[in-house]
Amino acid sequence: MALMGTPGLYSELEASQEKPFLLRALQIALVVSLYWVTSISMVFLNKYLLDSSSLQLDAPIFVTFYQCLVTTLLCKGLSTLAVCFPGALDFPTLYLDLRVARSVLPLSVVFISMITFNNLCLKYVGVAFYNVGRSLTTIFNVLLSYLLLKQTTSFYALLTCGIIIGGFWFDVDHEGVEGSLSLTGILFVVLTSLSISLNAVYTKKVLPALDGSIWRLTFYNNAISCVFFLPPLLLLGELRTLRLFVQLGRAHFWGMMTLRGLFGLAISYVTALQIKFTSPLTHNVSGTAKACAQTVLAVLYYEETKSFLWWASNLMVLGGSSAYTWVRGWEMKKVQEDPNPKEDEKSSMRV
Repeated sequence: MALMGTPGLYSELEASQEKPFLLRALQIALVVSLYWVTSISMVFLNKYLLDSSSLQLDAPIFVTFYQCLVTTLLCKGLSTLAVCFPGALDFPTLYLDLRVARSVLPLSVVFISMITFNNLCLKYVGVAFYNVGRSLTTIFNVLLSYLLLKQTTSFYALLTCGIIIGGFWFDVDHEGVEGSLSLTGILFVVLTSLSISLNAVYTKKVLPALDGSIWRLTFYNNAISCVFFLPPLLLLGELRTLRLFVQLGRAHFWGMMTLRGLFGLAISYVTALQIKFTSPLTHNVSGTAKACAQTVLAVLYYEETKSFLWWASNLMVLGGSSAYTWVRGWEMKKVQEDPNPKEDEKSSMRV
């Protein structure tokens, strides 16, 4: 389980590049497929737990708290196994250090906001619109890079951002015409995208304090989140909601809840795995393509009928996201080929 941030990453990647082309292609196909299956399954599972007519559980904070608790316990369990069976499992030793926890706390607050808004978003909007809304993460990445890091963005990259915003606006307009527009849902869509962007910024700052370990970051974020979610559970009356929940004693309910926590841990692993076997740029391309497939699956699964304008707006969003990824990749390649670019060019290419 050597992951991104571990010392053996680059040596393993170089070794994998020496393998036969067919074997490498098969590995990449399997890894990308694993990422797609895990990510799409997690979204639909979240939607089921948060807004299912058969479940009818109105306790989003508890659902989020439980998934953090399961992820924390799984991380600790894997760490214990690695200690008991050295050499059999490549996993860091995990324990809570208050000094490290204080340095991670700002990121954990952002992480808590991210998963909370993400779950509330899925509660109030459909999976198809959720994918469109998540595309705003690219826009917030550009804005935060300028506001926090003073990094500018090239004209072509800004042009692709305009396409994304246009597609999002058309989709919001379509939802309003269809009568399915939820202002609360749109608010949570925007807050989700903003918190995801902030999470990326703070992750870069905090990882050095955790020796660059994605697993340590996952453990601390989820452990701290469990503590922070306890007061809202009490204040918002969700414990009373749980006591009245008719399926509270059923194994199916707890099985689905635990499975969601398992997916929370799995997505960290498969994301790092996809980046390891491909590249960060390819990971973004894969994520965009996955969003497209996820949107189509959502429409088919929920038996929705969408107009031409809706499909056009989705194509604008996905096309703009793909174009942004391509432009950023082209600019990064240009930097590598020209070791001494102009200062304003270097600034725009770091976004």
